[in-house]
Amino acid sequence: MAVEIRFCRRCGTPTEQRIPEMEDRPRACCPHCGYIDYVNPINVVGTIPVWDEGGPEERILLCRRNIEPRKGYWTVPAGFLELGETLAEGAARETLEEAGARVELLGLFSAIDVVRVGQVHLLFRARLLDLDLEPGPETIENRLVTIDEIPWDELAFRTVRRGLELWVQDRRTGTYGTHTEAVG
Repeated sequence: MAVEIRFCRRCGTPTEQRIPEMEDRPRACCPHCGYIDYVNPINVVGTIPVWDEGGPEERILLCRRNIEPRKGYWTVPAGFLELGETLAEGAARETLEEAGARVELLGLFSAIDVVRVGQVHLLFRARLLDLDLEPGPETIENRLVTIDEIPWDELAFRTVRRGLELWVQDRRTGTYGTHTEAVG
């Protein structure tokens, strides 16, 4: 995935595409100040929040998106990792911002590469601490659903679908792993 960077972030000089010394691929290099611009994947962090996991009231928290892309479709609470926070802090923050949900993180569950858009989606298993949920501005509504009620055809993104598929698989076996894969 080539990203064209035309101007230096540091000094504004037009950049040149070349392979820097000790590198293996072209980068945007500034002929004036020497800055090399490395474009790396963006991290998307979130949770699969569950109420009463394994119990009679077990439900998964989903959020219906109030923003594009895929406005009106269902997702798990997730968003972009911010500078200065850990993966776990970002996942918990996004869950609180999007769903008003307070969670206990139970470990990293999946890391799904989305190479074509330059993203890595990282989902944590999470236990809902209470049901005092308040959708944030990016969410139309929250819904707690059973496994059988997951709206598979109305999920916003392939990474959300795949994360939930993996969670359902692991839930049925009773053993949760950490999953890594890529989606097209």
